[in-house]
Amino acid sequence: MSLTIRGSAKARDQPSCNGFFCRMVCLPKCIFGGFSRVMGRRNQYQPSELQLQHPQLLHPPVVPEDWAFLVSFEQQYGTTHPFFYACSFMQALKIAEDEHKLMFMYLHSPEHPFTPSFCSRTLSSELVVQFLDANFVCWGAIADRGEGLQMAATLQPASFPFCAVIAPAAGNNIAVLQQMEGPIDPAELVEILQRTMEEQGSAFGTTVRGREEEHMRARIKEEERIKARAKEQEKLRADRQLREEQDAAYFVALQRDQEKENLRNARAQKPIEASNQTNYQNPRQMHREKQLGKPRQSSSVGEAQYKETITRGKDSQILIRFPGGERREHNFSCTDKILSIYRYIDSLGLPGIANYRLISSFPRRVYSFDQMGMTLKDAGLHPRASLFVELL
Repeated sequence: MSLTIRGSAKARDQPSCNGFFCRMVCLPKCIFGGFSRVMGRRNQYQPSELQLQHPQLLHPPVVPEDWAFLVSFEQQYGTTHPFFYACSFMQALKIAEDEHKLMFMYLHSPEHPFTPSFCSRTLSSELVVQFLDANFVCWGAIADRGEGLQMAATLQPASFPFCAVIAPAAGNNIAVLQQMEGPIDPAELVEILQRTMEEQGSAFGTTVRGREEEHMRARIKEEERIKARAKEQEKLRADRQLREEQDAAYFVALQRDQEKENLRNARAQKPIEASNQTNYQNPRQMHREKQLGKPRQSSSVGEAQYKETITRGKDSQILIRFPGGERREHNFSCTDKILSIYRYIDSLGLPGIANYRLISSFPRRVYSFDQMGMTLKDAGLHPRASLFVELL
Protein backbone atom coordinates (compact mmCIF):
# COMPACT_ATOMS: atom_id res chain seq x y z
CA MET A 1 0.00 0.00 0.00
CA SER A 2 1.44 3.42 -0.98
CA LEU A 3 0.40 7.04 -0.85
CA THR A 4 0.50 8.81 -4.24
CA ILE A 5 0.13 12.40 -2.98
CA ARG A 6 3.26 14.30 -4.04
CA GLY A 7 4.27 17.92 -4.27
CA SER A 8 4.55 19.60 -7.67
CA ALA A 9 7.79 18.88 -9.59
CA LYS A 10 9.83 21.54 -11.32
CA ALA A 11 11.54 21.30 -14.66
CA ARG A 12 13.71 18.27 -15.22
CA ASP A 13 16.92 20.38 -15.32
CA GLN A 14 16.12 21.99 -11.95
CA PRO A 15 16.00 20.43 -8.50
CA SER A 16 12.51 19.49 -7.41
CA CYS A 17 11.94 20.32 -3.73
CA ASN A 18 8.39 19.88 -2.48
CA GLY A 19 8.67 22.49 0.24
CA PHE A 20 8.39 21.83 3.96
CA PHE A 21 5.75 19.21 4.43
CA CYS A 22 5.20 16.00 6.26
CA ARG A 23 3.22 13.12 4.86
CA MET A 24 2.65 9.69 6.30
CA VAL A 25 3.48 6.71 4.13
CA CYS A 26 2.47 3.12 4.89
CA LEU A 27 5.27 0.69 4.19
CA PRO A 28 4.57 -2.54 2.30
CA LYS A 29 4.90 -5.79 4.21
CA CYS A 30 8.02 -6.81 2.31
CA ILE A 31 9.79 -3.70 3.66
CA PHE A 32 8.33 -3.74 7.15
CA GLY A 33 9.11 -7.44 7.55
CA GLY A 34 12.71 -7.15 6.38
CA PHE A 35 14.12 -6.15 9.76
CA SER A 36 15.55 -9.60 10.42
CA ARG A 37 18.25 -9.40 7.77
CA VAL A 38 21.81 -9.16 9.01
CA MET A 39 23.30 -5.65 9.02
CA GLY A 40 26.73 -5.15 7.52
CA ARG A 41 29.16 -2.31 7.02
CA ARG A 42 30.73 -1.18 3.78
CA ASN A 43 34.33 -2.05 4.61
CA GLN A 44 33.42 -5.61 5.53
CA TYR A 45 32.87 -6.62 1.89
CA GLN A 46 36.48 -7.32 0.86
CA PRO A 47 37.87 -9.98 -1.49
CA SER A 48 39.68 -12.85 0.17
CA GLU A 49 43.43 -13.44 -0.15
CA LEU A 50 42.78 -16.34 -2.52
CA GLN A 51 40.65 -14.09 -4.76
CA LEU A 52 43.43 -11.47 -4.84
CA GLN A 53 45.94 -14.11 -5.95
CA HIS A 54 43.51 -15.46 -8.57
CA PRO A 55 41.52 -12.53 -10.03
CA GLN A 56 39.41 -14.87 -12.16
CA LEU A 57 37.67 -15.93 -8.95
CA LEU A 58 36.28 -12.43 -8.58
CA HIS A 59 33.99 -12.84 -11.60
CA PRO A 60 31.12 -12.89 -11.16
CA PRO A 61 31.08 -11.65 -7.55
CA VAL A 62 28.28 -12.75 -5.21
CA VAL A 63 26.95 -9.42 -3.91
CA PRO A 64 24.41 -9.49 -1.06
CA GLU A 65 21.27 -7.45 -1.63
CA ASP A 66 22.21 -4.99 1.15
CA TRP A 67 25.58 -4.35 -0.53
CA ALA A 68 24.37 -3.93 -4.13
CA PHE A 69 24.09 -0.13 -3.95
CA LEU A 70 27.48 0.41 -2.28
CA VAL A 71 29.29 -1.93 -4.67
CA SER A 72 27.71 -0.27 -7.69
CA PHE A 73 28.38 3.24 -6.38
CA GLU A 74 32.02 2.65 -5.40
CA GLN A 75 32.83 0.88 -8.66
CA GLN A 76 31.81 3.99 -10.59
CA TYR A 77 32.43 6.93 -8.25
CA GLY A 78 34.94 5.77 -5.64
CA THR A 79 34.76 5.47 -1.87
CA THR A 80 34.32 9.16 -1.04
CA HIS A 81 30.65 9.39 -0.10
CA PRO A 82 28.47 9.60 3.03
CA PHE A 83 28.40 6.56 5.26
CA PHE A 84 25.53 4.49 3.89
CA TYR A 85 24.46 1.67 6.19
CA ALA A 86 24.55 -1.63 4.32
CA CYS A 87 21.43 -3.04 5.91
CA SER A 88 17.70 -3.23 5.39
CA PHE A 89 15.55 -0.11 5.38
CA MET A 90 13.92 -0.96 8.70
CA GLN A 91 17.30 -1.58 10.35
CA ALA A 92 18.57 1.82 9.22
CA LEU A 93 15.35 3.43 10.45
CA LYS A 94 15.80 1.75 13.83
CA ILE A 95 19.39 3.02 14.04
CA ALA A 96 18.20 6.55 13.29
CA GLU A 97 15.55 6.31 15.99
CA ASP A 98 18.04 4.99 18.55
CA GLU A 99 20.52 7.78 17.73
CA HIS A 100 17.77 10.47 17.72
CA LYS A 101 18.56 11.40 14.13
CA LEU A 102 16.63 11.74 10.92
CA MET A 103 17.21 9.31 8.07
CA PHE A 104 18.57 10.44 4.68
CA MET A 105 17.43 8.06 1.93
CA TYR A 106 18.87 8.03 -1.60
CA LEU A 107 17.37 5.97 -4.43
CA HIS A 108 20.07 5.33 -7.03
CA SER A 109 19.11 5.00 -10.70
CA PRO A 110 22.36 4.08 -12.57
CA GLU A 111 20.84 4.59 -16.06
CA HIS A 112 19.34 8.03 -15.41
CA PRO A 113 21.22 10.92 -17.14
CA PHE A 114 21.25 13.08 -13.98
CA THR A 115 22.78 10.34 -11.82
CA PRO A 116 26.51 10.65 -12.74
CA SER A 117 26.76 14.37 -12.03
CA PHE A 118 24.79 14.05 -8.77
CA CYS A 119 26.95 11.19 -7.49
CA SER A 120 30.33 12.57 -8.54
CA ARG A 121 29.77 16.23 -7.64
CA THR A 122 27.10 16.24 -4.89
CA LEU A 123 27.24 12.98 -2.94
CA SER A 124 31.04 12.86 -3.22
CA SER A 125 31.40 16.48 -2.08
CA GLU A 126 33.30 16.83 1.18
CA LEU A 127 30.71 19.37 2.39
CA VAL A 128 27.80 16.93 1.86
CA VAL A 129 29.74 13.98 3.28
CA GLN A 130 30.62 15.78 6.51
CA PHE A 131 27.12 17.26 6.96
CA LEU A 132 25.28 13.96 6.38
CA ASP A 133 27.63 11.90 8.54
CA ALA A 134 27.26 14.37 11.41
CA ASN A 135 23.48 14.82 11.32
CA PHE A 136 21.79 11.90 9.56
CA VAL A 137 21.72 8.15 9.27
CA CYS A 138 22.13 7.49 5.54
CA TRP A 139 20.64 4.61 3.59
CA GLY A 140 20.75 4.01 -0.14
CA ALA A 141 19.37 1.46 -2.55
CA ILE A 142 19.17 0.82 -6.29
CA ALA A 143 15.79 2.01 -7.54
CA ASP A 144 15.06 -0.96 -9.80
CA ARG A 145 15.77 -3.90 -7.45
CA GLY A 146 15.06 -5.18 -3.96
CA GLU A 147 13.97 -2.72 -1.31
CA GLY A 148 14.92 0.18 -3.58
CA LEU A 149 12.26 -0.91 -6.05
CA GLN A 150 9.72 -1.27 -3.24
CA MET A 151 10.50 2.20 -1.85
CA ALA A 152 10.31 3.71 -5.34
CA ALA A 153 6.90 2.13 -5.85
CA THR A 154 5.80 3.41 -2.45
CA LEU A 155 7.08 7.00 -2.73
CA GLN A 156 6.63 7.25 -6.55
CA PRO A 157 9.37 9.75 -7.40
CA ALA A 158 8.79 11.84 -10.55
CA SER A 159 12.48 12.04 -11.37
CA PHE A 160 15.94 10.89 -10.32
CA PRO A 161 18.16 11.25 -8.43
CA PHE A 162 15.65 10.97 -5.59
CA CYS A 163 16.45 11.90 -1.98
CA ALA A 164 14.14 12.01 1.03
CA VAL A 165 14.33 12.83 4.72
CA ILE A 166 12.53 10.10 6.71
CA ALA A 167 11.42 9.89 10.33
CA PRO A 168 9.92 6.86 12.10
CA ALA A 169 6.20 6.87 12.85
CA ALA A 170 3.69 4.66 14.65
CA GLY A 171 2.93 1.18 13.34
CA ASN A 172 4.31 0.33 9.90
CA ASN A 173 4.27 3.98 8.76
CA ILE A 174 7.04 6.46 8.08
CA ALA A 175 6.96 10.26 8.03
CA VAL A 176 8.42 11.81 4.85
CA LEU A 177 9.64 15.20 6.06
CA GLN A 178 11.28 16.30 2.78
CA GLN A 179 11.95 14.90 -0.68
CA MET A 180 14.14 16.19 -3.52
CA GLU A 181 13.96 15.04 -7.13
CA GLY A 182 16.44 15.83 -9.88
CA PRO A 183 19.96 17.28 -9.89
CA ILE A 184 21.05 19.56 -7.08
CA ASP A 185 24.39 21.08 -6.15
CA PRO A 186 26.11 20.40 -2.78
CA ALA A 187 25.48 23.81 -1.18
CA GLU A 188 21.78 23.78 -2.03
CA LEU A 189 21.37 20.20 -0.76
CA VAL A 190 23.00 21.09 2.56
CA GLU A 191 20.84 24.23 2.83
CA ILE A 192 17.61 22.25 2.25
CA LEU A 193 18.64 19.60 4.74
CA GLN A 194 19.58 22.25 7.31
CA ARG A 195 16.19 23.96 6.98
CA THR A 196 14.43 20.61 7.21
CA MET A 197 16.24 19.82 10.45
CA GLU A 198 15.34 23.20 11.92
CA GLU A 199 11.69 23.15 10.81
CA GLN A 200 10.83 19.48 11.18
CA GLY A 201 13.47 18.17 13.57
CA SER A 202 11.83 19.70 16.65
CA ALA A 203 8.60 17.82 16.02
CA PHE A 204 10.54 14.64 15.39
CA GLY A 205 12.54 15.18 18.60
CA THR A 206 9.30 15.71 20.52
CA THR A 207 7.98 12.40 19.17
CA VAL A 208 11.16 10.61 20.15
CA ARG A 209 11.11 12.17 23.60
CA GLY A 210 7.47 11.19 23.97
CA ARG A 211 8.35 7.60 23.16
CA GLU A 212 11.24 7.68 25.59
CA GLU A 213 8.97 9.07 28.31
CA GLU A 214 6.40 6.39 27.56
CA HIS A 215 9.08 3.70 27.76
CA MET A 216 10.35 5.25 30.98
CA ARG A 217 6.86 5.27 32.52
CA ALA A 218 6.35 1.65 31.47
CA ARG A 219 9.72 0.70 32.98
CA ILE A 220 8.93 2.52 36.24
CA LYS A 221 5.52 0.85 36.39
CA GLU A 222 7.13 -2.56 35.85
CA GLU A 223 9.72 -1.88 38.56
CA GLU A 224 6.96 -0.82 40.97
CA ARG A 225 5.02 -3.99 40.15
CA ILE A 226 8.11 -6.10 40.80
CA LYS A 227 8.76 -4.30 44.09
CA ALA A 228 5.12 -4.74 45.16
CA ARG A 229 5.28 -8.44 44.34
CA ALA A 230 8.54 -8.83 46.26
CA LYS A 231 7.05 -6.95 49.22
CA GLU A 232 3.98 -9.17 49.17
CA GLN A 233 6.10 -12.31 49.02
CA GLU A 234 8.24 -11.02 51.89
CA LYS A 235 5.09 -10.37 53.95
CA LEU A 236 3.83 -13.88 53.19
CA ARG A 237 7.17 -15.34 54.27
CA ALA A 238 7.13 -13.27 57.48
CA ASP A 239 3.55 -14.33 58.26
CA ARG A 240 4.40 -17.97 57.58
CA GLN A 241 7.49 -17.77 59.79
CA LEU A 242 5.49 -16.10 62.58
CA ARG A 243 2.81 -18.78 62.34
CA GLU A 244 5.43 -21.53 62.47
CA GLU A 245 7.05 -19.94 65.52
CA GLN A 246 3.66 -19.59 67.23
CA ASP A 247 2.76 -23.19 66.43
CA ALA A 248 6.14 -24.39 67.71
CA ALA A 249 5.73 -22.41 70.96
CA TYR A 250 2.18 -23.70 71.29
CA PHE A 251 3.28 -27.31 70.81
CA VAL A 252 6.06 -26.94 73.39
CA ALA A 253 3.66 -25.40 75.92
CA LEU A 254 1.10 -28.09 75.18
CA GLN A 255 3.69 -30.78 75.78
CA ARG A 256 4.72 -29.19 79.07
CA ASP A 257 1.10 -28.94 80.18
CA GLN A 258 0.56 -32.58 79.28
CA GLU A 259 3.58 -33.57 81.33
CA LYS A 260 2.32 -31.52 84.29
CA GLU A 261 -1.13 -33.07 83.92
CA ASN A 262 0.36 -36.57 83.91
CA LEU A 263 2.43 -35.75 86.98
CA ARG A 264 -0.61 -34.31 88.77
CA ASN A 265 -2.66 -37.41 87.95
CA ALA A 266 0.13 -39.64 89.16
CA ARG A 267 0.31 -37.74 92.47
CA ALA A 268 -3.45 -37.92 92.85
CA GLN A 269 -3.44 -41.66 92.20
CA LYS A 270 -0.93 -42.40 94.99
CA PRO A 271 -3.25 -41.39 97.93
CA ILE A 272 -6.00 -43.55 96.43
CA GLU A 273 -3.70 -46.53 96.25
CA ALA A 274 -2.47 -45.86 99.79
CA SER A 275 -6.08 -45.59 100.98
CA ASN A 276 -6.99 -48.85 99.35
CA GLN A 277 -4.04 -50.52 101.01
CA THR A 278 -5.02 -48.99 104.38
CA ASN A 279 -8.62 -50.06 104.03
CA TYR A 280 -7.60 -53.59 103.19
CA GLN A 281 -7.34 -55.81 106.27
CA ASN A 282 -6.80 -59.50 106.44
CA PRO A 283 -9.43 -61.68 108.19
CA ARG A 284 -7.26 -62.27 111.28
CA GLN A 285 -6.88 -58.54 111.88
CA MET A 286 -10.60 -57.95 111.39
CA HIS A 287 -11.41 -60.79 113.85
CA ARG A 288 -8.98 -59.35 116.39
CA GLU A 289 -10.47 -55.86 116.10
CA LYS A 290 -13.95 -57.30 116.48
CA GLN A 291 -12.93 -59.16 119.63
CA LEU A 292 -11.40 -55.98 121.00
CA GLY A 293 -14.57 -54.08 120.18
CA LYS A 294 -12.89 -51.68 117.70
CA PRO A 295 -15.23 -50.53 114.96
CA ARG A 296 -13.84 -50.64 111.38
CA GLN A 297 -13.03 -47.09 110.19
CA SER A 298 -12.89 -46.08 106.54
CA SER A 299 -10.38 -43.52 105.42
CA SER A 300 -11.96 -40.14 104.78
CA VAL A 301 -9.03 -39.31 102.45
CA GLY A 302 -9.77 -42.30 100.27
CA GLU A 303 -13.42 -41.40 100.01
CA ALA A 304 -12.58 -37.84 99.09
CA GLN A 305 -10.14 -39.00 96.44
CA TYR A 306 -12.68 -41.40 95.03
CA LYS A 307 -15.37 -38.74 94.91
CA GLU A 308 -12.91 -36.38 93.28
CA THR A 309 -12.07 -38.99 90.65
CA ILE A 310 -15.76 -39.59 89.94
CA THR A 311 -16.35 -35.83 89.69
CA ARG A 312 -13.42 -35.36 87.33
CA GLY A 313 -14.73 -38.11 85.13
CA LYS A 314 -17.83 -36.04 84.44
CA ASP A 315 -15.96 -32.75 83.85
CA SER A 316 -13.90 -31.52 80.91
CA GLN A 317 -10.71 -29.68 81.80
CA ILE A 318 -10.04 -27.01 79.17
CA LEU A 319 -6.70 -25.14 79.05
CA ILE A 320 -7.07 -21.87 77.14
CA ARG A 321 -4.03 -20.05 75.75
CA PHE A 322 -4.15 -16.42 74.68
CA PRO A 323 -1.95 -14.67 72.06
CA GLY A 324 -0.12 -12.68 74.73
CA GLY A 325 1.06 -15.87 76.46
CA GLU A 326 -1.55 -15.83 79.25
CA ARG A 327 -3.19 -19.13 80.16
CA ARG A 328 -6.48 -19.91 81.85
CA GLU A 329 -7.77 -23.33 82.90
CA HIS A 330 -11.44 -24.01 83.59
CA ASN A 331 -13.64 -27.04 84.17
CA PHE A 332 -16.73 -27.54 82.07
CA SER A 333 -19.29 -30.28 81.99
CA CYS A 334 -18.87 -32.74 79.15
CA THR A 335 -22.42 -31.83 78.11
CA ASP A 336 -21.61 -28.13 77.90
CA LYS A 337 -21.42 -26.68 74.43
CA ILE A 338 -18.62 -24.83 72.63
CA LEU A 339 -20.62 -21.67 73.23
CA SER A 340 -19.90 -22.04 76.96
CA ILE A 341 -16.16 -21.66 76.32
CA TYR A 342 -16.74 -18.49 74.27
CA ARG A 343 -18.92 -17.07 77.07
CA TYR A 344 -16.27 -17.88 79.63
CA ILE A 345 -13.56 -16.10 77.58
CA ASP A 346 -15.81 -13.08 77.06
CA SER A 347 -16.49 -12.92 80.80
CA LEU A 348 -12.77 -12.50 81.51
CA GLY A 349 -12.78 -9.06 79.89
CA LEU A 350 -9.21 -9.36 78.63
CA PRO A 351 -8.09 -6.37 76.54
CA GLY A 352 -7.75 -6.96 72.80
CA ILE A 353 -9.80 -10.17 72.86
CA ALA A 354 -12.88 -9.29 70.82
CA ASN A 355 -12.97 -11.00 67.44
CA TYR A 356 -11.39 -14.44 67.68
CA ARG A 357 -11.81 -18.15 67.16
CA LEU A 358 -10.68 -21.29 69.03
CA ILE A 359 -8.22 -23.79 67.54
CA SER A 360 -6.97 -27.15 68.73
CA SER A 361 -3.66 -28.52 67.47
CA PHE A 362 -3.67 -32.30 67.77
CA PRO A 363 -5.47 -32.76 65.55
CA ARG A 364 -5.74 -29.21 64.23
CA ARG A 365 -9.37 -28.16 64.23
CA VAL A 366 -11.16 -24.83 64.24
CA TYR A 367 -14.13 -24.27 66.55
CA SER A 368 -16.00 -21.25 65.23
CA PHE A 369 -19.61 -20.18 64.75
CA ASP A 370 -20.65 -23.39 62.98
CA GLN A 371 -19.56 -25.53 65.96
CA MET A 372 -21.15 -23.42 68.70
CA GLY A 373 -23.91 -25.99 69.34
CA MET A 374 -21.64 -29.03 69.71
CA THR A 375 -21.08 -30.50 73.16
CA LEU A 376 -17.53 -30.76 74.45
CA LYS A 377 -17.74 -34.55 74.35
CA ASP A 378 -18.94 -34.60 70.74
CA ALA A 379 -16.27 -32.06 69.82
CA GLY A 380 -13.52 -34.29 71.19
CA LEU A 381 -12.66 -31.92 74.06
CA HIS A 382 -13.44 -34.41 76.84
CA PRO A 383 -11.97 -35.23 79.34
CA ARG A 384 -9.27 -32.61 78.78
CA ALA A 385 -8.11 -30.42 75.92
CA SER A 386 -6.00 -27.40 75.13
CA LEU A 387 -7.34 -24.57 72.94
CA PHE A 388 -5.58 -21.57 71.41
CA VAL A 389 -7.29 -18.19 70.95
CA GLU A 390 -6.54 -16.90 67.43
CA LEU A 391 -7.43 -13.28 66.75
CA LEU A 392 -9.20 -12.45 63.49
